[in-house]
Amino acid sequence: MGRIRRLVLDTLKPHDPTIIELAQLLSELPGVEAVNISIYEMDRKVENAKITIEGSNLGFDAISSIIADNGGAIHSIDEVVAGKIIIDDASTPQDPYQG
Repeated sequence: MGRIRRLVLDTLKPHDPTIIELAQLLSELPGVEAVNISIYEMDRKVENAKITIEGSNLGFDAISSIIADNGGAIHSIDEVVAGKIIIDDASTPQDPYQG
């Protein structure tokens, strides 16, 4: 199977651990080279977070376990890049106008 190079996850997490602590935990996993966590919605008890992880060979089970063990849940997998290199999306006529 091809190696997973990038995952973008839509997650729900409690306020504790902080995104700093969660990013540090995720970055310690084998194959992980970078973690980016952005909060896009917050209420009294939880935060909706976009988690982007890049690396040479990401283990989805280990990543999802860290999130779950810290009280979080994955709502959806919004992007996956697998293979020898990372490619970014190419624009297509179906994409919304970004002018």
